[in-house]
Amino acid sequence: MSYSDEENLRRLGLKVVRIEAEAVSALVHRIDEGFAAACKLLLHCAGRIVVTGMGKSGHIAGKIASTLASTGSPAFFVHPGEASHGDLGMITPKDVVLALSNSGETEEILTILPIIKRLGVPLIAMTGNSVSTLARQADIHIHIGVHEEACPLGLAPTSSTTAALVMGDALAVVLLEARGFTREDFALSHPGGSLGRRLLLHVRDVMHSGDEIPAVAETALIRDAVLEMTAKKLGMTAVVDTENKVQGIFTDGDLRRLFERAGDIHVTPIAQLMTRDCTRIEPDRLAAEAVHVMEEKRINALLVVDGQNRLLGALNMHDLLRAGIV
Repeated sequence: MSYSDEENLRRLGLKVVRIEAEAVSALVHRIDEGFAAACKLLLHCAGRIVVTGMGKSGHIAGKIASTLASTGSPAFFVHPGEASHGDLGMITPKDVVLALSNSGETEEILTILPIIKRLGVPLIAMTGNSVSTLARQADIHIHIGVHEEACPLGLAPTSSTTAALVMGDALAVVLLEARGFTREDFALSHPGGSLGRRLLLHVRDVMHSGDEIPAVAETALIRDAVLEMTAKKLGMTAVVDTENKVQGIFTDGDLRRLFERAGDIHVTPIAQLMTRDCTRIEPDRLAAEAVHVMEEKRINALLVVDGQNRLLGALNMHDLLRAGIV
């Protein structure tokens, strides 16, 4: 067989995907009483969830700890090798330990089991061997054994680590739902990322307000609108009445269409060309919603109004780009 042949390469790749997909599908039957008991124990943990694992299982354990922490369940990863050299001091009697080991016989984890037991810390084991030392010593065991590794040598952890990762996600998401964890809660733990910006920033946080708002009276001429648009640089201007209520919007596109008809900006009233039924948004809406509205309506700017249709602000797509929402 030629391993440079495209068809063979695709076949080998598909084989890996199918083997790992079967390993994940088998987990359906592992969501049992033990899984539910683990969820209850983690849900009522008064301290933190301490996740540990060695080697490839350690990498998965770190990911699970991170997912738990970012979804409302305080958690951190402890390296089992470092734990026996001082890091066990991180674990308190109020914590719960979640230990990952495919074989269930990882020496570094077994070494720290007596200390965990002495502290009275509940232990949840996630292994591929239900009769292993770790599984038998645990208060709760979650079985994640796989029929075969995707590695043709049966040596590199592949299907087993995938199964462990998916089971960890199942635990984290169940806890998220049980805690009533919201999108806003998630954003508070991710304030520096794009997810946080999308979930935390409101229209009022990015809109132009006060003297920065382009606005002209409904009695104005196109000439007045052009001067206002040039000064405020948002590519449009609101048209308001004497009570500052929005009557319409005039944009760069409207101006181009006027020029195409050879119209005179010095004599044409704004009321003749403005868009009266223009799209508006409230200041307490999420900035991400403003993006959705603009994309759906195929527009580049929005006027911000209150419940009485009074003009409060204005924003365009460039404002949302600068804020990192798009």
